[in-house]
Amino acid sequence: MAGGTKRLPRAVREQQMLDAAVQMFSVNGYHETSMDVIAAAAEISKPMLYLYYGSKEELFGACLSRELSRFTEAVGADIDLKQSPHELLGSVISSVLRYIDANRASWIVLYTQATSSQAFAHTVREGREKIIEMVSRLLEAGTRHPEPDADFHMMAVALVGAGEAVATRVSTGDADVDEAADMLINLFWRGLKGAPADKEASPATP
Repeated sequence: MAGGTKRLPRAVREQQMLDAAVQMFSVNGYHETSMDVIAAAAEISKPMLYLYYGSKEELFGACLSRELSRFTEAVGADIDLKQSPHELLGSVISSVLRYIDANRASWIVLYTQATSSQAFAHTVREGREKIIEMVSRLLEAGTRHPEPDADFHMMAVALVGAGEAVATRVSTGDADVDEAADMLINLFWRGLKGAPADKEASPATP
């Protein structure tokens, strides 16, 4: 092991380990990825990896926590509540899909690998609820003339659910990110049936 590597600050080394783990988990899956493989990818010894993360389960949990935080922070940073409802919806969808396209390994770990493991089902559910709540608040904040019975939480559930399916195709390169974003924006704008009323953003009507 190179002497310079040993002098890395703890925070930097942790990110190095998590980066390697996310990449390896995304390629091989949780069950097929060994700590030896992750240590080699991180260019550290296996004992050092265990010193920071006592088990593969603990390491995978740390990966989930970091990737979920990065995802929600990146999407939230792109949102401008001064936008029209139609623009806001477009911003949310485009931001999500652009992030996933640029961080495919992260999405595969968050969605494909984590959802296939019972051990992390609770973590995945909590993460999804955080995303749903964020989208729900954004829809409500951007809706200037809501219908009396508008259920923003259910709108967010539907949006996130459909978005996850499309995002998975984006993460595997089976869907163009811009085309996927346009499709979801058009689908949900029509599906909201005018709840986020904005005459300027809505298609012109006779």
